[in-house]
Amino acid sequence: MKILGILGGHKRDGLTAQMLTNVLSGVSDPHTTETIYLEDFQFHPDLPGHRDPVLDQLTVKLLESDVWVLAAPTYWGGLAGQMKDFLDCMRGRLVRFDHNGGTHPDRFKDKHYLSITSCYAGTVENFLTGVTDASFRTIDKIMSAAGLIKINELVLPGTLKMTTLPKSKQQLCTHWGQKLTTKTKRDDNTVKRYIELFCMVAVMALITMGVQLLLHLIPIGQFWSIYATFVIIFFVLLASILHFFTVVKHRRR
Repeated sequence: MKILGILGGHKRDGLTAQMLTNVLSGVSDPHTTETIYLEDFQFHPDLPGHRDPVLDQLTVKLLESDVWVLAAPTYWGGLAGQMKDFLDCMRGRLVRFDHNGGTHPDRFKDKHYLSITSCYAGTVENFLTGVTDASFRTIDKIMSAAGLIKINELVLPGTLKMTTLPKSKQQLCTHWGQKLTTKTKRDDNTVKRYIELFCMVAVMALITMGVQLLLHLIPIGQFWSIYATFVIIFFVLLASILHFFTVVKHRRR
């Protein structure tokens, strides 16, 4: 298995780069790693009738890799420009467009990715306001469109006066580097999980309300209408909460 680190930042040895290095250091033999420092590549968008040769080179590296580790700082509440520019230039290669302009996963489908970012905002501020959320959302939106499956995300807040990656973050990054090669290759089963969740809610509600019916706590004539509305409302609320904490609310500490 090959792990490809993609670094989009102004410093080759900055804190975000240190996080990426620690992640890749956790990958053990016989698996291999490689790092792309985007500042070393002068790429440009493809033009009609002319494919950018630098993007061709980078595309080969992406295709040869099983897992991508995308690392870029958060500036002004958004993804660092070099990484965003790279993903923008790769747009026509990451996805396939239909005749209506809709995007569909193409040759990178079912690869995996881990995202890394950092910010000046402190831990408390980032936790409360989600300064780094926009960076993760940008990466997630693009990777999801390309059909990649997310492994995890790592964040380092409070970098304003920091020069060296804290020991705890070094260990966390190394830990996830070790796990990159143990991820089971699978399709995204999100829809399947929501269906399973709905079935579990329906069964548990039926048992609970069945007991209430036996205890004469629910009118028998209204049982099914009460049951149906309860299952739907409970499922929507539970699914919304789970979606918030697993998708919308990104890692902030």
